[in-house]
Amino acid sequence: MAVLTYRRPDDLAAILPELSREADAARAAGWDADILVVDNDPQASAREVVTAAGVSYVHEPEPGIATARNRALDESSDCDLLVFIDDDERPIEGWLVLLLEAYRRYGCAVVGPVISRFDGEPDPWIIDGGFFTRRRMPTGTEITVAATNNLLLDLGEVRALDLRFDAEFGISGGSDTVFTRQLVQRGGRMVWCDEAIVYDVVPANRATRDWVLRRALRSGSCWSASSRHLARTPGERLRWLAADFGSGLARVAGGLVRMAAGVVARDRGLRAAGARNLARGTGLVAGVFGYRYFEYKRTGPTNG
Repeated sequence: MAVLTYRRPDDLAAILPELSREADAARAAGWDADILVVDNDPQASAREVVTAAGVSYVHEPEPGIATARNRALDESSDCDLLVFIDDDERPIEGWLVLLLEAYRRYGCAVVGPVISRFDGEPDPWIIDGGFFTRRRMPTGTEITVAATNNLLLDLGEVRALDLRFDAEFGISGGSDTVFTRQLVQRGGRMVWCDEAIVYDVVPANRATRDWVLRRALRSGSCWSASSRHLARTPGERLRWLAADFGSGLARVAGGLVRMAAGVVARDRGLRAAGARNLARGTGLVAGVFGYRYFEYKRTGPTNG
């Protein structure tokens, strides 16, 4: 299991005992399981927390989430499988075994659901707009794109397909989108395991209207950027970007209609859902023309 972290010692201290529990359960079920923390802080601020927990630690000072993900791949060169989870998530009991058993059954990459829990009372507008509502589907469903917040990779397949996380998306985000789309594009498979749940702990500074709208905008622009990046021919690039442009315009139009209907009906949910669609659609359209929102851009000193 690999956990990437950047200056979140409290989250890291909370998740490591839970991952130790999951590793113990996996070993009891006959699997080899270890925990690796990749610290992406140039000042190596996570070292003390990880050392106290007694798990493996590696320092990756080069900024960028793609670089940290690649470091996890490199450190797992002698492993058959790699499971990614975020440091601000909490797995249910038995989560790791569920992923592993799904891998044993389907023989490919496995993706599990992420359910948000809020650290404090969120703005009702955010809940009504479904900003933190993620997809769910039956176990065994094949999917074509995934994040790395609850993902099991078959490293033999990753090596055979010559996959890496692209540093071009290290600051904007979306390197996991590119990676998993590329995995499928090159002939790999991913399946859903609906029982292998992790809970995402949402801090108060992310449960704001400004943050969720910026995230929706970023999500849209990263999708278009990934289409541009992954296209293998000029014709394919044109087709994909045209599809993203059309989808973006439809979302913008639908969002505006929903917002207007929400104003007329005094329906907060319609207004919020419309704003989400508008932001996502704007991102898709802007991304077609090369716009990128750099969500992971760091401010202040990064070394010392």
